[in-house]
Amino acid sequence: MTAPVFEEFHPAADCDCPGCAEGRRARHRPSAGRLGGPAAACGIVAVAAASAVLGAVAPAVAAPVGHPAGQRAHAPGDGGPATPQGARGPLHGPKGTPAGPGTAPIPATTRAKIIERAKTWVAAKVPYSMDKYWTDGYRQDCSGYVSMAWGLPGNEWTGSLGGFGVKITKEELGPGDILLYHNPDDPEKGSHVVIFGGWTDDAHTTYTVYEQTPPHARSQPTPYPYWSNTDKYVPYRYKGLTADTGKDALPDAAVPGMPDLDRLTGYAAQGAPASHGVPGYPGRHHFRPGAENASVEQLGRRLVEKGFGGFYPTGPGPRWGDADRRAVEAFQRTQGWRGGAADGHPGPETWRRLFLGAAPDRTAGR
Repeated sequence: MTAPVFEEFHPAADCDCPGCAEGRRARHRPSAGRLGGPAAACGIVAVAAASAVLGAVAPAVAAPVGHPAGQRAHAPGDGGPATPQGARGPLHGPKGTPAGPGTAPIPATTRAKIIERAKTWVAAKVPYSMDKYWTDGYRQDCSGYVSMAWGLPGNEWTGSLGGFGVKITKEELGPGDILLYHNPDDPEKGSHVVIFGGWTDDAHTTYTVYEQTPPHARSQPTPYPYWSNTDKYVPYRYKGLTADTGKDALPDAAVPGMPDLDRLTGYAAQGAPASHGVPGYPGRHHFRPGAENASVEQLGRRLVEKGFGGFYPTGPGPRWGDADRRAVEAFQRTQGWRGGAADGHPGPETWRRLFLGAAPDRTAGR
């Protein structure tokens, strides 16, 4: 894991941003003091130099901007420089001119769509900038990134993003929620915002982050809540969030190598309430090897009803076993899931799809 840094750092060997490329070349030239030394300006001090060549490597456009006090990824320690950010404003067109306000203050979206949008900037390695706008009209700093992922009608900043969400607890965090630190007393000191992508460990100490930070948008495992100011970040859920259904629903495990949805959703490990006729998901721990409880039997009976009874030599029972796992895996494959998404372990999305349209179970929880 790599913590974000401030103004200058030695360029990473695999970083292809203009500042780092130049920095690697500079390391082999004689040092002429601080300004001519080997450090690569890949942060705030590099923005002006890098922006001169970014047009050749990415479709970013320049635009005038006013800076409220604001944000940039904050590094461990309290001695970092100021972290300014772009101003709150409308989306911008290809030539950096305002494209006009959006039509809805709180557009509806789903968790899957938020993560999908977040991944587009990561895949494109959108360069960090406080005064440039990507081709989608959003400012290329971290609050512009969240504005884009949430599908907001304009570019927000750390002082306004909270108004588009509701505060939640750590246990309620799910993909597409954000962790926001806005310092109202001195917004240029540490303010930052990131997108929560899902837990990477059962203890909920590390999560997948999606963020816009120098040199470009990235995703990586990050300690909860962030590398610094650990008592300042507040979880928020977007007010326009709607349920992921049908083709938009996240599977229990998206692809091999990605965490399953039990870890992606903060509530899933603890269980989830019943909704739309689907009995409440009891939690991952009910389906671990050797587990024995009514939920295992409830799951098995529903699998039999759905046509997967052939995996049970003597019928389903309350003790989780290989027959249950193979029956669940077969059901997951009928949903079009492959690889790690069809691992035979029932997460909340498997549970929801399995029990949709089921008659009430009067014996569950006995």
